[in-house]
Amino acid sequence: MVKWWGHLKTISVHKALVGKYCFKVGLYRQGLLHDMSKYTPKEFLVGARYFQGDRSPNEIERLETGVSGAWLHHKGRNKHHLEYWIDYDPRQQGQMAGMRMPVNYVVEMFCDRIAASRVYQKEKYTDAHPYEYYARSASRYLIHPDTAALLERLLLMLRDEGEERTFRYIREQVLKKGR
Repeated sequence: MVKWWGHLKTISVHKALVGKYCFKVGLYRQGLLHDMSKYTPKEFLVGARYFQGDRSPNEIERLETGVSGAWLHHKGRNKHHLEYWIDYDPRQQGQMAGMRMPVNYVVEMFCDRIAASRVYQKEKYTDAHPYEYYARSASRYLIHPDTAALLERLLLMLRDEGEERTFRYIREQVLKKGR
């Protein structure tokens, strides 16, 4: 398969899944606009070059060059990534910290993690995969404690109670109450 075609299919399936999940919870605009920057030359050309189909091409670019320019571009334009919200902590001069994310972006991040797990795990996917992927790296994230608590609660609920119940909880509780 031509790499650019495989990459286009992968990001389009991912985007469609995130859209589907965002629509389930009422985040229609975010569902439509999710990851549009992946189609820009800065991200798409790198993604096509390093495409493998079972993990992010950004990982391969980073291994080969020492940095992923595509990732830096992406995370700086997409508010559903926790890395977008890293800034200098006003309470601790000179120290970086995760800022509290608005709830709608935490929910989009949750949807993004499910979609990414489904795309890369394919038929091996289970509702535990998004939490397991998060848990492997959580101790190294610069993430606001409130943001981490909400994301973890949703990922654990998905793992333990499934998609239908988790999406209903997000719709009826999380987005209506703001946390």
